[in-house]
Amino acid sequence: MLELFYTDTASCSLKRIEEGVWESENFDFHNVWINMVNPTDKEIESIARLTSTPEDLIKAPLDEEERARIESEDSSTALVLVDIPVLEEEEGYYSYTTLPMGIIHKKDYIITVCLKDTVILRDFVVGRIKGFRTFHKTKFLFQILYNISTKFLAYLKQIDKASGRIQNELHKSTRNKELIQLLDLENSLVYFSTSLKANDMVLNKLIKTNVVKKYDEDNDLLEDVQVENQQAIEMCNIYRDILSGTMDAYASVISNNQNKVMKTLTVITLMISIPSLIASIFGMNTGVPGQGSIFAFWIVVAVSLIVSLIAGVIMFKSKKF
Repeated sequence: MLELFYTDTASCSLKRIEEGVWESENFDFHNVWINMVNPTDKEIESIARLTSTPEDLIKAPLDEEERARIESEDSSTALVLVDIPVLEEEEGYYSYTTLPMGIIHKKDYIITVCLKDTVILRDFVVGRIKGFRTFHKTKFLFQILYNISTKFLAYLKQIDKASGRIQNELHKSTRNKELIQLLDLENSLVYFSTSLKANDMVLNKLIKTNVVKKYDEDNDLLEDVQVENQQAIEMCNIYRDILSGTMDAYASVISNNQNKVMKTLTVITLMISIPSLIASIFGMNTGVPGQGSIFAFWIVVAVSLIVSLIAGVIMFKSKKF
């Protein structure tokens, strides 16, 4: 998908450029936002040619394993590659992961590239972000980074709530379904932690270098981005430690329950073995006491039951059950 937007200076509202208008060689991309979502090779080639942008910069965010970084081609072109949080729904259950997103900052326009249409950029399209203007390119870049950090925080809070809900269900019944969900949440926190730390390195480089031209009025926004990102890192570490401890605790509970079951089965086996032993003795093809009595069978049964019952009571009182 390929979308082009610009801010109307008269109304300060975001306008969409109709498909086909921008394909002309004479189209002016000045102050335009180009949003590319899982673009085709044709779309990549077209945008690269019309905007004089290297195709490698556009293709870099399309690799799911691409690391967060800043790459500068020249003084007017810089790729800011960061990881963004993604919420996915599978069979009524929400899972969290991360994807790379590229922001190509050029002198006259901004290009965003991602494999999926994310709520982070959709917030700008629907007007949820105040003060957003496509002609304020540096501020637009920092606003995107700020929205990424706030989404990380929002998803971390959702993960914490989901973890608490699952733990409450586990208190009632230890089932594989809830344990697998906890494991998925723990994996999500690992992805988040890795991505947030990588994004923090990108933010530090933006602050310390002039890869992207910064203005005095935008410095506070960039500092806010770093503060939000640091807060997300701390929250992620706390939630991950709590969830890891919870998983270890439930693993111990499951192991303890399994030991109890094995002890119970052992006691039952011992109780059953006593009548079997007595029956095997009286079943031998030799003379045995009481062989001629009509009550012999019932006496053997009664003795077996009494001995088994006594053994069970002894084991119960000695807390072997």
